Amino acid sequence: MTGARRPDSRLGLSDRGRPIHGPTPPGQGVPCPRQSPLTGAEVAEVAGIIAAGRRGRHAVELPERLRTRDWGSVIAVLLTVDEVLCQPERGQPERGQPGTGLARAGWKIGAASEEVRRAERLPSPSPGIIYAHTIFPNGARLPAGLFINYRCCECEFAFRLARDFPARAEPYTEADARAGIDCLFPALEIGDCVFPDWYGSSGFYGTCLDNGGGAALVTGPETRDWPDLDLPGARMDAFLNGHYIKSGQGRAAMGHPVTSLTWMLNWAREHGRAVRAGDIVSTGTCTGHLFAAPGDTIRADFGPLGVVEARFA
Repeated sequence: MTGARRPDSRLGLSDRGRPIHGPTPPGQGVPCPRQSPLTGAEVAEVAGIIAAGRRGRHAVELPERLRTRDWGSVIAVLLTVDEVLCQPERGQPERGQPGTGLARAGWKIGAASEEVRRAERLPSPSPGIIYAHTIFPNGARLPAGLFINYRCCECEFAFRLARDFPARAEPYTEADARAGIDCLFPALEIGDCVFPDWYGSSGFYGTCLDNGGGAALVTGPETRDWPDLDLPGARMDAFLNGHYIKSGQGRAAMGHPVTSLTWMLNWAREHGRAVRAGDIVSTGTCTGHLFAAPGDTIRADFGPLGVVEARFA
């Protein structure tokens, strides 16, 4: 693997894949004026708008009066949207589809990299929930109906847990996290957002409001020999339709993927959420964003840890 190559600009590709992230360039979102917290009624209103977009599979706009950069409000909306989407809709008997009583299957971490947080002016990493119907095996063809606006691909390390991490007063340590890991695997996290301008919505933390931007997870080969690996130094190459885009390293996830996992366990703990045996925790992008389109194939080569690939319908 090598990081010396460049994406082929003759194909219209850059280090962010296709230029289909909306009109706002990366890092150029304009912060909204409001800094004050949303009221309880406003949290419910914002959550309702996002949940309606998710359930109806359509883009939405957030009224200016509901846009704020208060981080506590962002978290309140994220958790409220989750509660709404995990409640079955009346007259919708089929489970495992958006809006019909989603099953939680783990957690994902956005903006684990300090570089990403600086670029998007984020005060914290951005948590999200992984739902069971959005997890796909290696080589899967991801259905078009899973996405609304984007297919933002990120190469990540993910862990499956072997024990419960209940909510409690005492923080979890990295030793606790390590002891609770069943296996490690490379993954492709695919991001989406109900808001139609990915980077423009950063002015009010749009993707963070909408489940941290998480939409799907493709799982690669599992390994249980990970404690002997140099995960911070582990590299991966990302390809779009066979064309090299960029490389990354495991240290982008808070310096070490286990550090990122520990952060997620403690975030959940602090918010009264249990992380359970069998849950997957995806620890944050090591390569940044790579935007793909319907018909594209994304492949991430993690060297000795294997290759993970997905195709978009």
